[in-house]
Amino acid sequence: MASMASCHTLATLSFINPLPSHKNTTPIANLKSQERTLQSSLVGTAIIIGKTMSSKIGTTSSSASASSFSTLPSALLFDCDGVLVDTEKDGHRISFNNTFKEKELGVTWDVDLFGELLKIAGGKERMTTYFNNTGWPENAPKSEEERKAFVVSLHKRKTELFLALIEKKSLPLRPGVAKLIDQALAEGVKVAVCSASNEKAVSAIVSILLGPERAEKIKIFAGEVVPRKKPDPAIYLLAANTLGVDPSSCVVIEDSAIGLAAAKAAGMKCVITKSGYTVDEDFQSADAVFDVIGDPPEERFDLAFCRSLLKQSVS
Repeated sequence: MASMASCHTLATLSFINPLPSHKNTTPIANLKSQERTLQSSLVGTAIIIGKTMSSKIGTTSSSASASSFSTLPSALLFDCDGVLVDTEKDGHRISFNNTFKEKELGVTWDVDLFGELLKIAGGKERMTTYFNNTGWPENAPKSEEERKAFVVSLHKRKTELFLALIEKKSLPLRPGVAKLIDQALAEGVKVAVCSASNEKAVSAIVSILLGPERAEKIKIFAGEVVPRKKPDPAIYLLAANTLGVDPSSCVVIEDSAIGLAAAKAAGMKCVITKSGYTVDEDFQSADAVFDVIGDPPEERFDLAFCRSLLKQSVS
């Protein structure tokens, strides 16, 4: 069965319900004299309507990001993988495959297959679902309880390999992440990272790539901290409750449809920054959709833009 497992393709994984796709969209930028925010009929991209609006597409000037609005978010809540760092293809996937190779499982997850598997939240859940539907490797245990322990051991080793990549700084922060976090902390906005990934992996990304000074101000909610993972809203509701803020005053930065569903189910605003694996997912219900947060001069949005989303909800 091990040799068979390695050749399963997307077609054999029909048990994963595909998410609807849509055409990519371009962020609206250089928006001035803003008075109110409307939702675009095109995949949830926020369009700022005012007396004047530049036709230039692709960048945003921070001075045009609703700086006159007074309602700051109580908290910015970031997903980790695909938002802080584009970790999936060249981080988590490589670490899974190296683990499978070490354990001689005869399994390899290629780029396209891993993209499908990402529709299942959580690494242990991902492996279990894959093995249940394509066949367990020959050298895997036979009983259900032993298989659970086996998957836990695989995930532990995978996390160790992933942490080694982070410690080497092989995977950079996505553009604009540090900028937006710095803006939030400077204004007294609480910042947290909410992820289904292993807590050690998330903590390493925050402490190593964002630095210890920022890390000590950022609360992390990760791994098994809640019993149900995204698209369930539990992790975002836990974050709001722990931080002592109203969910409706939070802005979430996500990159996936399941993360978006979790944020909206928690009653929060959600801005999407598409990642490599999520570019064609359906973000119809998002409050805004961008390719990246971005740093000047390629900045797409900033804290003032997040503030404008809350202004919309109270207008």
